[in-house]
Amino acid sequence: ILEAIRQGADGVMVVGCHPGECDFGDGNMKAQQRVEFAKKVLDKVGLGGDRVNMYNVSAAEIGRFRDSIMDMIEKLKKIGPNPLRGND
Repeated sequence: ILEAIRQGADGVMVVGCHPGECDFGDGNMKAQQRVEFAKKVLDKVGLGGDRVNMYNVSAAEIGRFRDSIMDMIEKLKKIGPNPLRGND
């Protein structure tokens, strides 16, 4: 997550199963912990923790997935471009 931001990504969207419904045991809960850690780091360095968000969506929830993408896009529009992004 942090490497993507370091390389200039405006944000990172992490999508996982609903709590208690993950085929990978507690994988979604570990992902949520990593997202929370990344948010704290980004806030501390002044890049904004809102650049990273986790959404819980099942494979059958295509509408919810679409809404999550749109939510992330709107958040990133408000935050603006990543200041670490080069002017290539």
